[in-house]
Amino acid sequence: MTTPIPSPPRIPFLGNVTALDKDLPFQSMNLLAKQYGEVYQLTIVSRKILVVNSQRLVNEVSDERRFRKMIGGGLAEVRRATGDGLFTAHVPGEENWYIAHRLLMPAFSTTAVHGMYDDMMDIVSQLALKWDRFGPQHAIDPAADFTRLTLDAIALSSMSYRLNSFYREEPHPFVYAMGDFLYESMTRANRPGIVQALKRKTQAQYEEDQKIMLSLVDEIIQDRKAHPVDKNDLLNVMLNGVDKETGKKLPDENIKQNLLTFLIAGHETTSGMLTFAVYYLLKNPEAMRKLREEIDATIGDRVASVKDVNKLPYLLAVMRETLRLSPSAPGRGCGAIEDTTLADGKYAVPKGINIVVNVAMAQRDPLVYGDDADEFRPERMLDGKFEALPPNAWQPFGYGMRACIGRAFAWQEVQLTLITLFQKFDLVLHDPSYELRVKQTLTIKPDGLRIHAIPRAGRPRLLAVPSSALLQQGTKSTTDHVQASVFDGAAKQALYVLYGSNTGSSEAFAQRIASGAASHGFRASIGTLDSATAHVPTDGPVAILTASYEGKPTDNAAHFVEWLSALKGREMANVAYSVFGCGNRDWVQTYQRIPKLCDETLAERGAERLAPRGEGDAASGDFFDSFDKWEAQFWEALTERYQTTASGAESVGLDVKTVDAGTGRAELLRQPDATLGTVVDNRLLTASGAAPKRHIEFELPEQTTYRAGDYLAILPVNPARDVHRVLARFGFSAEQEVMVSSSGPTSLPTNKAVSLSTLFSGYVELSQPATKRDLRILSDATTNDGTKKALEEYSNSYSELVFGKRLSMLDILEAHPDIKLSLGAFLSILPSMRIRQYSISSSPLWNPQHATLTISVLETPALSGRIEPFLGVASTFLAGLRPGDKVQLAVRASSSEFHPPSDPSVPLVMFCAGSGLAPMRGFLQERAMQKEAGRDIAKSLLFFGCRSPKDDFLYGDSDLRRWAELGVVDVRPAFSRAPQESEGCKYVQNRVWHDREDVRAAYNAGCKFFVCGASKIAAGVKETLIAIIKEGKPELDDSQAEDIFQEITSGRFATDIFE
Repeated sequence: MTTPIPSPPRIPFLGNVTALDKDLPFQSMNLLAKQYGEVYQLTIVSRKILVVNSQRLVNEVSDERRFRKMIGGGLAEVRRATGDGLFTAHVPGEENWYIAHRLLMPAFSTTAVHGMYDDMMDIVSQLALKWDRFGPQHAIDPAADFTRLTLDAIALSSMSYRLNSFYREEPHPFVYAMGDFLYESMTRANRPGIVQALKRKTQAQYEEDQKIMLSLVDEIIQDRKAHPVDKNDLLNVMLNGVDKETGKKLPDENIKQNLLTFLIAGHETTSGMLTFAVYYLLKNPEAMRKLREEIDATIGDRVASVKDVNKLPYLLAVMRETLRLSPSAPGRGCGAIEDTTLADGKYAVPKGINIVVNVAMAQRDPLVYGDDADEFRPERMLDGKFEALPPNAWQPFGYGMRACIGRAFAWQEVQLTLITLFQKFDLVLHDPSYELRVKQTLTIKPDGLRIHAIPRAGRPRLLAVPSSALLQQGTKSTTDHVQASVFDGAAKQALYVLYGSNTGSSEAFAQRIASGAASHGFRASIGTLDSATAHVPTDGPVAILTASYEGKPTDNAAHFVEWLSALKGREMANVAYSVFGCGNRDWVQTYQRIPKLCDETLAERGAERLAPRGEGDAASGDFFDSFDKWEAQFWEALTERYQTTASGAESVGLDVKTVDAGTGRAELLRQPDATLGTVVDNRLLTASGAAPKRHIEFELPEQTTYRAGDYLAILPVNPARDVHRVLARFGFSAEQEVMVSSSGPTSLPTNKAVSLSTLFSGYVELSQPATKRDLRILSDATTNDGTKKALEEYSNSYSELVFGKRLSMLDILEAHPDIKLSLGAFLSILPSMRIRQYSISSSPLWNPQHATLTISVLETPALSGRIEPFLGVASTFLAGLRPGDKVQLAVRASSSEFHPPSDPSVPLVMFCAGSGLAPMRGFLQERAMQKEAGRDIAKSLLFFGCRSPKDDFLYGDSDLRRWAELGVVDVRPAFSRAPQESEGCKYVQNRVWHDREDVRAAYNAGCKFFVCGASKIAAGVKETLIAIIKEGKPELDDSQAEDIFQEITSGRFATDIFE
């Protein structure tokens, strides 16, 4: 008795057409695999398709006695141009495939490919020369350049024909035609025939693209016939070769079709592999460091030779792991030769049905690759582990007699390219927060990836790229070796300011140091820590300002930290430095880990510490004041060490000129469309009178993906009320335009007209508490004794009167109109607008292009004594959004631990309160989608704290109730104001203790624990779990119980803390 194969709900006549994204069908198939499991069935109009997603099923359909390659879907459309060429021929049935296969296999043997070394290196050197000449400030599109490389390499190496792509401003016309042709082939495969018949313009372009591609093929063949070469290359073999078995030559039409096949397949997949490899290495600094060390140790500065191919184990591991996670061809087609079954008779498979082998998902099978199957870890391919993989667990080149004929060619080409590039350049991301986006034709490549190539030889080259693409709005373009300060007169002492920042705080501090350098006698250059990897300057002091995120470096400091940590000797002996760290003490175990590591490691490696490390605790009242104190110590130490002379005045650094009286509106500064999300829904979740919490749904930018547990980074604007307050205080109209110029780095839009309303809405923080430094500047701007005394009192009782009451610069300026502060001075004091991160409260299995947030709206009585309430910047912005509004946002990956396990049979135990429910809702939504798809799902426990069931039991009467009835979750609420309705428990930790036997049972069943909420929630839950341990082992003291807790929850306890 067989089991029915699960299938998504179908639409009459169309079937599952709408289940597949027309631009990224492979991504839709992967999400369906996550929902439905190892096999599911799709109906595309009248065509039925089976999709297999696990290693065991891929291995089974790789049995060529039972299954054979089937040319269907998009590949059947490609046949219109490639006919019975090697990739698209019907076998058995088309004799030309056998003739071509026998003739061409020797042309791609290892020996033959070694003979192509000179031609390959010719093209690789052209790429390296281009990157070197364009310089480190140029933002490189690696996918485009690798396409140039691989297309030219296959043409020159196998056809002795030069396309000279690196000498063209635009890619060869073949590239555009091929991309459009492959995309249309993929799309029309899922398009109903009646719709296709109406797309006459599309059909005309499709035919034109084929003509363009075939015209290059004709050009190459005619050139060879007109200018024969005495070389046994691929083209000569096709033109002149005679099959020994049949005595036949390839027909002219088949030669064209095979030549086109090689031009397409011979470069498209390899360029994708190279681009993915660069992406994964940039996002995994340890792997990047190990690869560079292997290249340096094995090859050094000499040119890689053919003898080096396949001799670098870690490079091979990087390539294998890249293809495991992102095979350029993520799937292939096959069919059963006769009626058969899969999975030991579980699933019936009729003869001839299309089977899509989802290689991309099978190569992430957790049963083969473990719980970290989604992580890039080349080590899993080293030391015999690759060879020990189960059969067909790694299959990026196809299998059997229809496997990729050019594998050896691609393998050699990728090695020579990566070796050469990493010998010559340090690569850094243009947008450090970039997360992988994919574009698909029939193959896949990263989309929107941009990098900088910094020559490893010569002087340090610093790149001051913004911490996130969301912070690039309206700012200056990236420049090489940014000189932050300009000084009239003799050259000054160089100063280098390096930052590691995700949300912008450390970057803003770095900009302040660089902007103030001139007034202290220094000439400053500013850049990310990553841009100084292996090139820490030695001709001047180095200021390092960096943050930790859960004990890990920021996106633009990860490579620097990895490189620094691996040093062994006294490599930093000529470096002089000081470090300031940003952090949050709520993360007790990892507080200031990265700043401490930088400070201590630099000293251990011989560097001179100029000033003690400074610490800024974002959870305390003296975050900005801590920086002010460190900055004073820093300048004092530098002045003494380098004998510089300060100018005596603190430089404002900004000049603001009015350029329009307000008769015309300024053009709003916008982000590129790729970073704009659209609001779909915004609704209140709580009862009237309760602290408001809202559910907001966004349509994400195109090709944006996420996982349950990830964040949405939002760039908000200040409340309109506060913007109006600023304009009124300084006597300006909202329509008035100004032009800002700056002598140093700034996050403000410079040298362009911008309205004051736009400037104060989106570029600066208006509600941050004033710092002691701010108070000193305000005191210098007034002659009123009473105001000076008040400001002195504020400074003396700063924690109580300023930070504790969240007294902002604007509050003080409004209270003391006698303070004469210029608009430029005010702007230079204000912190830059920060990105806010919110946990996503949905799963992509629900809708891969939509994501939801569950937020608390901060509107409370002003502690400063103002009549108007205090408004949270981001939550007020989000609460005011309406359907159709555009929002600047980006998906940010959460910690690798804070995602639901890939195995849905692993139970979850979740602890949260209030809007901390957000990621847990995403987890449960994912499990519910899997349950409804027929998969076996472990029931999870949710401990949720709120005030009462009537006020703020979020989703209690909707999603949570439905998922509980479905058997996905058992909800254990704790109502602080109605404990009688939650087993007498007021808080989450009380309910955990009350239900401790259920927690023990879940632990014994292999559960994973997740905590989301304020630090006191996390601390309370942890204390309760330790108490449960002590109850079972009363002989333990607190320290011993905590040690056991750490041991038994290792890899099973993840937290996401916010305030």
